[in-house]
Amino acid sequence: MFSKSNYTWMLIGAIVIALGMFLMSGGKSDDPHVFNRDAVYSTTRITIAPIIIFIGLAIEVYAIFKKSPSEKK
Repeated sequence: MFSKSNYTWMLIGAIVIALGMFLMSGGKSDDPHVFNRDAVYSTTRITIAPIIIFIGLAIEVYAIFKKSPSEKK
């Protein structure tokens, strides 16, 4: 159903999504009674990580709909 190229793009998309999830994680405080607003609401977690995840999802959609060379003929 899929060619090697499709699976390669799927792997790249999964890695990009995992990178976005990694950037979104964290923000734990050493003291549970202290709320570190800068760690939780950082630009990386609120803006950059979701954009990277959406890029990874777009790569996955591209990988699924990409036609293999044998289908183009």
